[in-house]
Amino acid sequence: MKRIITLVSCILMASAALSAQSWKQYEAAAADQAYQNADCVVLLDSTSVSVEPTGQGSFAVCKVFKVQTQKGAVANRVIKYDYDPLTAFAEFRNVTIYRAGGEVEHLDVATAKDYTAPARSIYWGARQIMIEVGALEPGDIVEYEIAKKGFTYALLASDMGGGAAAAAGTDDGDDSRFIPPMRGQFYDIVPFWCADPTVRKVYMVSLPMEKDAQFQFYQGECTSSMRYEDGRKVYKFAVNEVMPFTREPNMVDLYDAAPKLMMSTTPDWIEKSLWFNKVNEDYGSFDAYAPAQKKVNELIRGKETEMEKIAVLTHWVADNIRYSGITMGKGEGYTLHNTKMNYTDRCGVCKDIAGTLISFLRMAGFEAYPAMTMAGSRVESIPADHFNHCVAVVKLSDGTYMPLDPTWVPFCRELWSSAEQQQNYLPGVPEGSDLCLTPVSAPENHYVRIKAENAIDEKGNLTGTFTITAEGQSDSNIRRIFTTGFQSEWRNTMERQLLNISPKARLVSVDYGKNPKDYQAAPIKITFRYEIPAYALVGDGVMFFRPLVMNNLYNSVRSYLRINTSLEERQYGFKDGCSRLVELDETIRVPEGYSMVSEARNDSMEGSGADFNGTLSYDGSEIVLHNTLALKKRVYEASDWASFRDAVNAHKAYGEYVVIKK
Repeated sequence: MKRIITLVSCILMASAALSAQSWKQYEAAAADQAYQNADCVVLLDSTSVSVEPTGQGSFAVCKVFKVQTQKGAVANRVIKYDYDPLTAFAEFRNVTIYRAGGEVEHLDVATAKDYTAPARSIYWGARQIMIEVGALEPGDIVEYEIAKKGFTYALLASDMGGGAAAAAGTDDGDDSRFIPPMRGQFYDIVPFWCADPTVRKVYMVSLPMEKDAQFQFYQGECTSSMRYEDGRKVYKFAVNEVMPFTREPNMVDLYDAAPKLMMSTTPDWIEKSLWFNKVNEDYGSFDAYAPAQKKVNELIRGKETEMEKIAVLTHWVADNIRYSGITMGKGEGYTLHNTKMNYTDRCGVCKDIAGTLISFLRMAGFEAYPAMTMAGSRVESIPADHFNHCVAVVKLSDGTYMPLDPTWVPFCRELWSSAEQQQNYLPGVPEGSDLCLTPVSAPENHYVRIKAENAIDEKGNLTGTFTITAEGQSDSNIRRIFTTGFQSEWRNTMERQLLNISPKARLVSVDYGKNPKDYQAAPIKITFRYEIPAYALVGDGVMFFRPLVMNNLYNSVRSYLRINTSLEERQYGFKDGCSRLVELDETIRVPEGYSMVSEARNDSMEGSGADFNGTLSYDGSEIVLHNTLALKKRVYEASDWASFRDAVNAHKAYGEYVVIKK
């Protein structure tokens, strides 16, 4: 196996090794009370990068950790490191164990394994290197160094990504694949949070003198410096006493809350946008293809408005290009595969699905381009490519660009999934674009309405009907059984909604409407008729029961119910599945001679995160419930928590037992 180390990176690795040898000074700090209960303490976590004029980076990753318990020993008996052979190569250079009894053991790095990394659904040849440390005991210290060269793969790098792998697990001496596509540019995104308490974490970058870099440390503080050394610019960032980040339930992504460093030599996002446009136009990613043109002509025939044409093309691509991540050869990474490949194979990842739509739109006479986005977290103003997903933008007749995401809207009435609200994206347009943000979608765009008419007899048996209607993301959730499930399971799925209420429930009939598979025709509407024996708890002249619409009915579409609203305060922002409007109405006819003894309710509140209105009343023969809950965002600030919590808790309170007496 050839060594990958250049002269400059040798200097950096020697420096990193010297730093690693100084870990003894941190061992004393690890004896502090703050570290006593940890299974493992990282004494030093150091990364040094030497950047060449091409933008290629040579990395020296050094880590020293001390095992403190048997649990920590078991957890660290194997060291793993992931890399993408398309853009990088990595190998262990040193692994040393300093035993608690004083012995020093140097592991043979030639025994390290380089193998295909575990994958699910998406397979592009990502790899892991692994070395078995073996049995450790409390008090043992492990020091290791990893040498890596290449660049950080941005677009499609993680769960949405992909590329054709180079020779697996080898360095063939050809450094061309380690030069970033935007030649000469370097960027990195460095998490400064940790899983184990860390005494000191250091990140250092050495740049050629002619390169200018911008950086920012987010959501925390660090010591930083820039000095000139040996004709280069050396940036250093360090933090001491890094404790594991305490997560909150349903909080925003760690990149949006925990300390991180972002650095880039790219001047601004506009330059990246221009480059992204050019690299795909030069490659011919969206050139017309005759069989695809024929399909486009067929789809838009009879469609008169631009939105009708955009909608039919988006929905066809979303519904007909399967999501399957396999290596497809040349054209991976930032460059989208061409129309012929995408249309012929009818499968691919997000960039292939978005690329197909862009080609379709162009063949229909529109201007359309690719865009990079980050599904799950924020993209900062520092142009360090924090992207994992590819979408499309189309230019409307008024000159504005509209984002489209066919990957996230199969069998969905939307063209851009509102599960991606408040999400940054960067269009690759010929005039260049700054970073954009998708807007909040109004709650009424995603309503779910349940209207029930029920009756309870003197034995506590309940009979009735309810109708559920929904739109937007709520529609997609409810309709999924019809668009992606077996028709033989439709009725069973409907019956399970009632069985969630009571194991005694019986579905009498269900009306799905004309064709629930035709999601574009109208919002979903389903009507149930049912019987639930012994629904109410019956005592001597008294009954207890919960309103049916508040009793585990279609909870799958009400993701907010899975958010723990017992938390009084939040330090960080939080997320729900989507903005949403929930409207619940129910009338319950009670047996003659009975009346409601539970207190009537009337609640109303408004806030930055949510609004709520609810009433519970009795008119002499019927109990009437009305609930309206408006959840206003997908991504919330911590300051929204009070109104969100109060509104959801008020809503939940209407699910308490109602008492009627004779």
